[in-house]
Amino acid sequence: MAYTALAYQVLPAVWSHYEHQRRLKDLPMVTRTAQGIPGDPINVGLIGDKLDVVCAMQAAGWYPADPVTARTAVEIAGSVLLDRPYRRAPISPLFYLGRPEDLAFEKPDGQSADRRHHVRFWQVLDKGQENRPVWLGDATFDRGVGVSHYTGAITHHISADIDAERSLLASDLEAAQVVDAKYQVTGIGVTLAGRNGGGDSYFTDGEVWILRLVVACQKRTTPADVIPSPMATEIKDQIWHAVADALPQQVKE
Repeated sequence: MAYTALAYQVLPAVWSHYEHQRRLKDLPMVTRTAQGIPGDPINVGLIGDKLDVVCAMQAAGWYPADPVTARTAVEIAGSVLLDRPYRRAPISPLFYLGRPEDLAFEKPDGQSADRRHHVRFWQVLDKGQENRPVWLGDATFDRGVGVSHYTGAITHHISADIDAERSLLASDLEAAQVVDAKYQVTGIGVTLAGRNGGGDSYFTDGEVWILRLVVACQKRTTPADVIPSPMATEIKDQIWHAVADALPQQVKE
């Protein structure tokens, strides 16, 4: 009973923090499939209007995904089977707050759409604490095409280390000089053996990195400001990173 209280009530309460975006506190931090199955967790956020987001993602080298249609389904199948480029390949929809993503982007990894970095974004607040729109997203890496463990449908399988994908996206945006500041809010919480909507495993420190974008793609010439998290969260992150680094490589893939 003591372990249960500590692991599932006390520590999550200590680590939970929304001081920089308080209105995110009551929002769910996991997406869902069309069948209602829990999907990818929320692990990244952006601050800015739609034009800021689109401009920043393209400046960072990420391509807007084409909508899912009969034509694009044929094109992505040809890309995977024939190993040919399709930089704007469609991304299967996930649902958050009852609706599919507002925006989706990807970054190819290799020749075809078999492997790719990708992220979906939902605008969740018209005005956050910076008086600008707030977007939440699920950044993951598609490591190959296969069959869903839950439904048997053809789908991409994701890499388990979703924190690495979050870091890649943040690094790309910072390298493009379109990030003013970044900070954390609590997401799904520490998860060592999660499962997404296709049954793929994932692990995460449970944080959402929020990136405040520059306005109108005006480049920032100095590094982005890092707004610190509470001390308890920073200690938790240090412990988690030590655990994650010790995981076998096959678990991370």
